[in-house]
Amino acid sequence: MASILLAEDDSSLRTFLGKALGKAGHMVTSCEDGVEAIAALELREYDLLLADIVMPGIDGIELAQRATAHLPDIKVLFITGFAAVALNAQKTGANRNAKILSKPFHLRELVQEVERILQEEAA
Repeated sequence: MASILLAEDDSSLRTFLGKALGKAGHMVTSCEDGVEAIAALELREYDLLLADIVMPGIDGIELAQRATAHLPDIKVLFITGFAAVALNAQKTGANRNAKILSKPFHLRELVQEVERILQEEAA
């Protein structure tokens, strides 16, 4: 079981993602934006940050930069519906090992990608 910090500004998607990851056996802390996620980082450690790239206020890229500064071993998975944003995220160096999952995706695909990323840590 991994501890996942989820930052997604779309409440419906955030609920669905949180439930799917919870059913997969993970402990999920859901946040509606980057500001709330940064506050959550101060309270405990996480194995994975799952963040939408485009959010109001603190976006996913800045959130990942702050998360990795605070928790250097945290894994990062970005989700986005914007291909150009995804390409830009790869160039920013937010986290060299960050993965990107483009919307739309099936919940099963998300859970499989999370499992794959977490197993990379164990290897």
